[in-house]
Amino acid sequence: MYDALKQVWKELTGPDAAFEIEEIEVRGNSIKSYRAAPQSLREIWLSTQKFGERDYLVYGKERWTYAQAHKEAASIAHWLKQQNISHGDRVAIAMRNYPEWMLCYWACVSQGITVVGINAWWVAKEISYALKDSTPKVLICDSERLARFNGIWSDFDDIQVVGVRVESHQPNVTPYSELTKSLPQMPVCDINPDDDACIFYTSGTTGQPKGAQLTHRGCVNNIMNFAFWGQASQLAIARIKNDASKMRQDGPIVSSLVTTPLFHVTANNCQAHTVTVAGGKLVLMYKWDAEDALKLIQQEKITRLTGVPVMSRELIGHPDFDQYDTSSLVAVGGGGAQLQPDLVRKIDKLIESASPLTGYGMTEVCGTITSISADFFIDKPESCGPAMPTFEIKCVDKNGETVAVGEPGELWVKGAPVIKGYLNQADATAKTITNGWLHTGDVAEIDADGFIYLVDRIKDMVLRGGENIYCAHVEAAIFSIEGIAECVVFGVEDHRLGEEVGAAIFIGKRTSLTADAIRVQLSNLIPKHEIPSYIWLQENPLPRNASGKFVKRELKQSLKIEDAQ
Repeated sequence: MYDALKQVWKELTGPDAAFEIEEIEVRGNSIKSYRAAPQSLREIWLSTQKFGERDYLVYGKERWTYAQAHKEAASIAHWLKQQNISHGDRVAIAMRNYPEWMLCYWACVSQGITVVGINAWWVAKEISYALKDSTPKVLICDSERLARFNGIWSDFDDIQVVGVRVESHQPNVTPYSELTKSLPQMPVCDINPDDDACIFYTSGTTGQPKGAQLTHRGCVNNIMNFAFWGQASQLAIARIKNDASKMRQDGPIVSSLVTTPLFHVTANNCQAHTVTVAGGKLVLMYKWDAEDALKLIQQEKITRLTGVPVMSRELIGHPDFDQYDTSSLVAVGGGGAQLQPDLVRKIDKLIESASPLTGYGMTEVCGTITSISADFFIDKPESCGPAMPTFEIKCVDKNGETVAVGEPGELWVKGAPVIKGYLNQADATAKTITNGWLHTGDVAEIDADGFIYLVDRIKDMVLRGGENIYCAHVEAAIFSIEGIAECVVFGVEDHRLGEEVGAAIFIGKRTSLTADAIRVQLSNLIPKHEIPSYIWLQENPLPRNASGKFVKRELKQSLKIEDAQ
């Protein structure tokens, strides 16, 4: 099986092939990139005009064809130009997964304007930090995010605000309808592959998020990596089974259910980009609900469902699963966390038409590093797949020396998708990227076939439903509460979300804080999903080692779930 994959890989990436790989120099480093890669996301978007009257965006009863979406995106771009917002400027988008997110996104990146993705979970304090860090000229937000911004607006007099789906007119808020009044052609713009396409924030261990600078080159290469794996895996399986029909050259038009936030690379880069370039349909949900998803799968003939693993688990485990027609599904899985081996087998068994799929990636590579699906995933359910062609990879020890095949080490990757760096954080960039090599912070093993297995995370974080929650960030918030003497934060295993946030807290003698009171105060400091679900209030100071550091692992092992509050 793997010899066939290696042969197909060689054919598809060789000279004059569709996915030919070349070595280029970027920021002083020699890296791998696709020779045929378009120069920018502008080219990607404009290439989809040919899909005309196909459905593109679906949200409830609302629909946009590709033709309508292109007209609206062009109008938004024209409005931005009228406001003297152009190539090199930044526009922040703060909203849930409304269709306007994608339309504003394509308008901006097609003009060389950098999109700043604002996490919809953020409270006002975090929104303020990101806006000060990224200095956008426009903030496009929905009513919920606008309500949060109202409390800090006085700090941002120079930002123009656009309201999306805001029920009543508010002073100094431009209605989204103003952006879509004219329907011109998309204005002309020259974009360099190494220009910033978007800035997505990823939590930092110091408690402050870091703005990752995703370039057009990185985003385009990520799209092509997905296209490569789709073609390579199908061709390899077709050869193994001597069945040309496995190529599905004339398969159904992709119809994908968007289940995760567009301000993350999982939904935006790995799903929306790849579906758009293929002329597929993006079906947006107000929020995740397994039964709603089943209804949409049947109604919209969804072919691809990707999200965090718990979504696939909840879908196939829903009591009414058999009552809905899911025969349109071709692929089910996702990323954000590893699909457990039992889930891989259940998807393969319970959805006859679909194959399981997953990948491993991060914001710092504009999307994905690896991909695995179908027979390869069923054969190696504990793997996240091989690294895509635009990456060089290695596992290293504490001294940065490459370890032997099959030995664990921190995974380092190098290639076109690696970000430019972290906005305004030169030191953090230097620590994370050395000579073009990105330190992923994840311990992995690479087998003889080149397939990667994630072993552990070096980073001190909780992975809750695909969301990275850094313990230091939560600890900093807890320590800001008066009366807290000591605390440590860690992950608690959770069947549904993978992990939940847990905290052991020692309260000073002069206060009578309860666990619920702590959560109430935290609700004004950090997003809801970061607030500890498990709190252990300790009567004595937390244990430390000889150097004075808390012994987190030992403490965690000593705590019982039933004692948590």
